[in-house]
Amino acid sequence: MSSRRSRSRQAGVSMINDAQMTELISKLQQLIPHDINQTKSSKVSASKVLQETCNYIRSMHREVEDLSERLSELLNSTETDSAQAAIIRSLIM
Repeated sequence: MSSRRSRSRQAGVSMINDAQMTELISKLQQLIPHDINQTKSSKVSASKVLQETCNYIRSMHREVEDLSERLSELLNSTETDSAQAAIIRSLIM
């Protein structure tokens, strides 16, 4: 047993075994959209799945930031029309 696993077990942290890790990586790979994960049908290393997942999460963060910025611009442009701004705010709440 590696020293890292020994320390974790001593600290009361439960470790996952290799089979559980493989299952979790497989489940994670299934969550990556098909257009992002080109190699879904073939066997892929865990590091590749994790790398693809991180890239996907980063792209989602960028999309959220872009949509937030666009929404702010929309709300700012509708401040003169308070009824329209109220409708938009009610839709996002």
